[in-house]
Amino acid sequence: MIRILVVDDHPVVRSGLIGMLAVTEDITVVGEAGDGTEALALVKAAEPDVVLMDLRMPRMDGVSATEAIVSAHPSTRVLVLTTYDTDTDILHAVEAGAAGYLLKDTPHADLLDGIRAAARGETVLAPPVAARLMSRLRTPTAPATAQPSPRELEVLAAVARGLSNAEIGRELFIGEATVKTHLQRLFTKLDVDDRTRAVTVAIEQGLLPNPRTS
Repeated sequence: MIRILVVDDHPVVRSGLIGMLAVTEDITVVGEAGDGTEALALVKAAEPDVVLMDLRMPRMDGVSATEAIVSAHPSTRVLVLTTYDTDTDILHAVEAGAAGYLLKDTPHADLLDGIRAAARGETVLAPPVAARLMSRLRTPTAPATAQPSPRELEVLAAVARGLSNAEIGRELFIGEATVKTHLQRLFTKLDVDDRTRAVTVAIEQGLLPNPRTS
């Protein structure tokens, strides 16, 4: 039996998904959440096999919640189910550790197959999403894509405030290992070797506010 947690900020969507899953013999819904913060608490309490995760929600969005769940509960697979299929949304979800990315217009049978595949540890991508990723891989990387992501800048801003990796993880609801990964990516993008230099370069490039002028 595959244990599912449904996460979506729209009650009608949650009810529809739960109703569909309730009549599926090999799947049981162990909880529902309206945002990422609720999802984190329920994952810890219910230990689902798969989290069906919306992206854009109040308090904590789906990408941040995915990152936190994957870090703290590696045996739980997160399957994104959203209406958004932009390159940015897809890449952020994949980078956060999502096991798959499906769109809300996915046929019921394909959604159920996707849940089962995610539970088996497979990667699940809607055809339009897979096409976008392949196109992205075939396109030469432009210099602009080397800019730090919003999440990486959140981590760096916390570094600038003097927080340790553990403190940053607690503040952003991500694991310490994830914080280190973000910092390593920042070092590469900013062409630096340490935290202090990363903050200095980010301020010089206008990526972080200058504390002397703000």
